Order: sequence, then C-alpha cells, then structure tokens
Amino acid sequence: MQRVAVISMHTSPLVQPGVGDGGGMNVYVRELVSAMAQTSRMQCTTYTRAWRPGLPKVVEVEPNHRIVHIEAGRFGLAKDELLDIVDLFTQRVSEHIRESGGADVLHANYWLSGLVGHRLKHQLGLPLVTTFHTLARVKMLGGDTESVVRERAELEIIGCADSICVSCPEELSQFRELYGQSPGVVTVASPGVATAFFSPGDRQGARRALGWPDKPLMLFVGRIQPLKGVDIAVQTLAKVDDKRTQLMIVGGASGTFGSSESSHVRKLIWELGLESRVRFVDPQPHHLLSTYYRAADVVLVPSRSESFGLVALEAAACGIPVVASGVGGLLSLIEHDRTGYLVKNRNADSFALFTNKLLGDPLLSLTMGNRAADRAKNFSWAATAESVIGVYNTLRAVQLVACT
Repeated sequence: MQRVAVISMHTSPLVQPGVGDGGGMNVYVRELVSAMAQTSRMQCTTYTRAWRPGLPKVVEVEPNHRIVHIEAGRFGLAKDELLDIVDLFTQRVSEHIRESGGADVLHANYWLSGLVGHRLKHQLGLPLVTTFHTLARVKMLGGDTESVVRERAELEIIGCADSICVSCPEELSQFRELYGQSPGVVTVASPGVATAFFSPGDRQGARRALGWPDKPLMLFVGRIQPLKGVDIAVQTLAKVDDKRTQLMIVGGASGTFGSSESSHVRKLIWELGLESRVRFVDPQPHHLLSTYYRAADVVLVPSRSESFGLVALEAAACGIPVVASGVGGLLSLIEHDRTGYLVKNRNADSFALFTNKLLGDPLLSLTMGNRAADRAKNFSWAATAESVIGVYNTLRAVQLVACT
C-alpha cells in the first residue's frame, strides 16, 4: 500500500465550497483522495492549515483517508498572508510525516502547497507531484493581476516537480505554450463528477423544493470575485428577451477583491433596474447544489479563465445546458452547439444570444441537456484516481528531478 501525503495548505477539503477561499479545489482534493483511498491500495493523509481554533488534530474521514490540521500562524490569515508561514507549515508537516511512519509520495495542490511540497521533497527525499489548479500566467492572460512572487514560485516548483497533473488537453497545451517543457512528466488527469448526487431530475420538483416561482431561471454558481465574471451574468440577464427571466447567484465573496466585486455587482444590478429579478443565495453544501442545477433552465459560467470548470460539469451531469466562456477546461467539457454553448469573447451580447436560444426553445434545451448528461458520464472520480495512482507508480521507478 502506497502512502501519499497530500498538501492543501490554504484551504481544507472539509470546508464548504463557495465559502472564503473554498472552491472547486476543495471538491477536487476531497473526491480524488476519497477515490484513491477506496481502491485499498493507497493510504492518504491530507495536510491542511488549521483555520480556526478547536479543530481536531486528525479527522478520520474513511478507511485509508485522514485529514491532519496543522497549526501555523494566527487564525484568520488571508490567503495573501500565508506565504509568510510556509516554512513553519512545512516544518510541522515534516515532523508529522516522520512521526507517523513516513510517506512514499507528495502531492501538492496550488502554488502555496507547491512551495511546501518542494521543501519537503528535499527534506524527505520523496517524489513530488503537483496540481496547480490555476497558474499566474494563465490568470494574467484573462486580465487578472498576479504577483511576481507567485509567478517566480510557480517556476521554481515546475523546475523541481517530478510530475505535474493538468485537468484536460487544453490545459496541457496552454501549459506548454506558457512554460515550455518541464523537467517532470506532465499528465492529464481530468476531474470527475459524483453522479450519485449530480444527475438529471424533475425541474418542477426542484423549484418547489427551493420555493422558486415558475419563471425562466438563469443560474450562476461560484465565488463572487472578478475571475468568475458574475457581472457578465447580470448583464446577460438585462439583455435576454423574456423579461420574466430571473438570475440566481449561489456563492459568496471570496479573495482579496471579493468584497469590492460584490459591491460592484450589486451596484450594476441597481443601475440596470434588475433588483427584483436577481436573487443571492449563500454558498450551499456541495451535495445540495444538484437541486439548484435541476431548477435552472440554463447555467452561466462566464469565467475569465478555468483550468477545468467543475460547475459546468456538474450542471451537465444534471442535464442542464451551459453557456460558458470559451477558455481552458471549458473547451473540453462543452461541445459547442451540441451540449451547450461556448462564448469566445466573454461578451454579454453573445451570452444573451445563446441564452435566448435555450429559453425560447424548450425542445432544444432538453436535447442539449440530455446530450450533456450523457457526456458527463465519461468523467468519474474513480478514473481520475486511477490516472493519478498511475503517475505515482511511474515515479517509483525513475530518478527524482533535480532542481533547475
């Protein structure tokens, strides 16, 4: 049985997505590790920073799957303050790994965890696998500002990682274009979807459960931050033909610019006279999101960049067509004009054009939704786990990458 130390420093897989810095990465780490543990070939320990007092040191999630809370720095640190406690977090993770009998491989998630993994690799002599989830250069292409410190850190990690996991062929191509050839092997390991929760259901039943009126519904699910493009969803609502249409925004402010983006979106709603047609819903437990998807006529994903796009996959699995930005992993998930629509320029006029098609033609919407649900069956966490375990097994037989 292989022992894997999974590093998720800045956010815990136990934290509800949509709260604080919790998002798709929380789901990825939780579901991937659970799927690996269930193979009975992996003993998985996830190390995350204790974000509030009173947390148990160790949480036994299921057989072969535990989460260890590492106390490092004061509680309530913002994500952009965590760089200062990387060394302390690394030291305490290293101590726990040694005291608990060691590990065979490290798997870091996000660049902050990558810095921890890089240090642990040299301290413990273990292979390092990294999943970045987002990269500074990719985000900057979409218009987001990232620090020079982060970009340099990611280059450092790329130069020493023994393997890098990306979510889809599009992310692999983009990685090669922006970073060239890396010393370690780059492998595509697409995330999955839990079809036990996310599957087609009765729209009217879902709306009754939510207390939603029988009116056309556009849905946005995600953190409120500039990257996710909530303002495009609002502008799209203003442009749709059927003025009975309403927009539901499920998620909360997140990140450095979350509060300012939330204020910007609310001001935009007021300026466009849409106060009565937009409803904000607090972040929901992940397994309950299926009810929101099923209640919707269309799901909007107007992100500036997406390494994968779990919201789009979950909506598709529920049989709901998606109108999304034509970026990153969304290009892999959505077949344009067949399972949904891809918008290349993130223009609200284009989002409204495709949304109008779906709202105005129930048969088209149903057909696209059925195709999307069929396609979503190709994405499972069990398959993701097998891909990642294959990466681990390969590293057992090769020499570790030396820092470049």
